[in-house]
Amino acid sequence: MFGLLAAATVVVHFAALLYIGFGGFLAWKWPKSIFVHVFFAIWGVLVNSTPVQCPLTAVENYFRAKQGLGPLPGGFNEFYVYGTLVPEGHVDLVAAVALLVLVFSYVGAYLLWRNRKSLMVPVK
Repeated sequence: MFGLLAAATVVVHFAALLYIGFGGFLAWKWPKSIFVHVFFAIWGVLVNSTPVQCPLTAVENYFRAKQGLGPLPGGFNEFYVYGTLVPEGHVDLVAAVALLVLVFSYVGAYLLWRNRKSLMVPVK
């Protein structure tokens, strides 16, 4: 049972990473979603640039401990992403591209929001 819960946590964690990377594009359709995404983006930066542990990693480590396994060595990204999905030596490049995607999504969301506002004509 704990193995299934740990696996479910991994799925949720990958979904959160995808949302951090591409969730800004949701604001192109739903402008108010940007506020949720900003929180996730700030959290992602905080977790990856400080010793603050991601709560999803803590949950997975809890379920791993219940299975008699140790904590994820180095954390979620180091265990599942770096060297597996992102080849060794390309982490900085992927981080730079991810930042560009984030900025592009936010600029696009802002421009669409601004254009929607300018199209609203006051009723007399």
